[in-house]
Amino acid sequence: MESSGSRNRTRVSRMKDVELDLLRSVQAVLRELSTQAPGLQSNQGMWRWSLHKKVERDPSKSPALVRILLRELEKAESEDLRHVIIPLLHTLMYVLTKATGISEELYRRTYTFCTRLLTLPTPYCTVALECAIRLKTETAVPGTLYQRMVIAEQNLMDDLYPYQERVFLFVDPELVSPSVCSALLLEIEAAQEQQTPEACMRHVVSHALQAALGDACQVGALHQKLQASPRSTLEQYFHAVVAAVEQMASEHSPSRAGYLERLEEIYCSLLGPAAAARGRCDGDLLADPPPPSIPLPSPHITFHLWTGEEQLWKELVLFLRPQSQLRLSADLEALDLQGLLPGRLARVSVLSTDSGIERDLPSGPDELPAPGSPEVECAGLQRKGGIKKRAWPPNILMPGSWSGPPGLHRRTGGPGGDGELLPGVSRLHTARVLVLGDDRMLGRLAQAYHSLRKRETQKFCLTPRLSLQLYYIRVLAPKEPSAPGQPELGELAAFLGRADPWYESIVNTLCPAIHKLAAMPLSLDTSHTVDPFILDVITYYVRMGMQPIYFQIYAVKIFFSDLSQDPAEDVFLTELKVKIQDSKLPKDGFSPKKRGVAEGAGAELSMCYQKALLSHRAREVTVSLRATGLVLKAVPANDAEVSGPTHLPPTTCLNVSVTEVVKSSNLAGRSFSTVTNTFRTVDIQIQSQDQKLLTLSLDKDNRRTFRDVVRFEVALCPEPGSKAPWLNSHRQKEMETTKVKSKPLLMPINTFSGVVQ
Repeated sequence: MESSGSRNRTRVSRMKDVELDLLRSVQAVLRELSTQAPGLQSNQGMWRWSLHKKVERDPSKSPALVRILLRELEKAESEDLRHVIIPLLHTLMYVLTKATGISEELYRRTYTFCTRLLTLPTPYCTVALECAIRLKTETAVPGTLYQRMVIAEQNLMDDLYPYQERVFLFVDPELVSPSVCSALLLEIEAAQEQQTPEACMRHVVSHALQAALGDACQVGALHQKLQASPRSTLEQYFHAVVAAVEQMASEHSPSRAGYLERLEEIYCSLLGPAAAARGRCDGDLLADPPPPSIPLPSPHITFHLWTGEEQLWKELVLFLRPQSQLRLSADLEALDLQGLLPGRLARVSVLSTDSGIERDLPSGPDELPAPGSPEVECAGLQRKGGIKKRAWPPNILMPGSWSGPPGLHRRTGGPGGDGELLPGVSRLHTARVLVLGDDRMLGRLAQAYHSLRKRETQKFCLTPRLSLQLYYIRVLAPKEPSAPGQPELGELAAFLGRADPWYESIVNTLCPAIHKLAAMPLSLDTSHTVDPFILDVITYYVRMGMQPIYFQIYAVKIFFSDLSQDPAEDVFLTELKVKIQDSKLPKDGFSPKKRGVAEGAGAELSMCYQKALLSHRAREVTVSLRATGLVLKAVPANDAEVSGPTHLPPTTCLNVSVTEVVKSSNLAGRSFSTVTNTFRTVDIQIQSQDQKLLTLSLDKDNRRTFRDVVRFEVALCPEPGSKAPWLNSHRQKEMETTKVKSKPLLMPINTFSGVVQ
């Protein structure tokens, strides 16, 4: 009896020490969010990572950490400390996804807390709703979150949960050093080398049984049995566990007791009835050692060097329709949406006339011939007696399902949460596109995104089946003494950090760690890599960063001094910079020289723009002035523009800064000085009035520079397929009578919370 009491006192003392250590780590994370002390700046992001590592190495600490995080959340709610609610909630959900042995009471307390947050404004209610939906299923069917995440990320095929995910990591070698590229590639390969399908299936089975059975599960014996099982047997138990979880989770009111009974049958089948019964007895009488950790494998990441704007489209199409899995796109082929087979004309046309050829028409819902059948092969030579049009949903006309303000809609069981967009065609694939670099890389991503959306108006291949999520991590070149006037290349990342403090703490602090990793000597031995910090943070970001911030893409049309040269059209995301060239127009150039204009610095510019007003009323301003340059910025530069009670989103107004030349007269004669004027607009037209030519630079990118420009027009970039922003008013009205009013093209970048008000 004395030895038993001594063991109990030791256990209680150990638990107090564990809770105290975890509490200190949680409070360090909170201090990091609440203060800007220089001493904490160097360790930003490390506290969250080290906290999760403590639980990963010793899973028995998970219930204690859940209790601590719940207490801190309830304290933040009572004291109205809203800036820590979303970080704590994400931390809690990440622990619950990986943990086993969490009591039903803790799940219910967490669910109840999330439902209370639904009364708060966005983004708190948005994040809380997603967490509450997941927790409701996890409470009744423990292990669902882990199982679905592993199946989707590792592409473990199962008919009951056919969702697939992939992370596409894009790095432009012109903007990121080769050492950084090599270091990231080696870290990714080292982590994924041991993530075989067999190992992932063992993790799913073991996690589901431990989460459901708790202390009654003989962890050591289960681990040995799964390790010794051949591939066919392992697949059998894997599919049995997935079937038990998904069938129970799909019920309207899932029964926890029925779920536990089904998993007990699988457990007894694995270890035998005698071993299972012995495990239940041992769980009550013996103090078992801490269970071994069940890792949550990192997602499947593919590394790509950026080559051009067409690359994104090609990689997504290959992911959607790999050569080895043609059956995944059979429904798309039947609906004639794929457009990738040679000899077939992909066409989904709403406003078109009948060509008389059957293959030009989308198949109806009642006639879906199998691909390659005789009916499909001879369809090109048959005719029909009339016009047949397909009535697509409104959001399919201009595939707008990838953009637009998010709403509080219940998500389906799929990781992307998009459900069905077309009858019978659900979004089973989620592509998480992560780009590393600076503002120039984001400008190139905006070009690729615009090109991809433009292709969708012609082929309509990706939208029905693919959920596209965009992520961004800032990677700047190491600071070096440079010439003054060098552009700031991290403005958009700074905006994201001001909008979302958790993004600032986790993602924006990753750049120094990436350079530190690149400076380390490369090791080709990938079998001894321990705790890859960079990959862990990337994994946390792509898993938990589900709230997008939308950025307006701007269209620019450029006219050159050479009249034989066609106008150029392009898009930009962050900045358009205008410089005055020294060269002059030829005498027969685009615009004659104005008489009476004094020669001097800068150029005489004529500007016509629509001023951005809170009243929504259109106010057009026309002005002529002499300027030495101007900058059009699309990203807010300060906190006042990030969150504020304005009707216009901060990223749908251009902030124009003009360096104007001011002439003054005094006793010494005439003198010239410069002054910077700023204003906000939604569109602008600028033309050089004298012989000076302009040079335009888009998104601070030297590769996207236009010279010998005499005029350019900037406006909100519309959804591809809608009217162009620079059509004349008569043509605009003409198109408005035949088309739906266009909406601007917004590019979403995922963060943890969106814009925190």
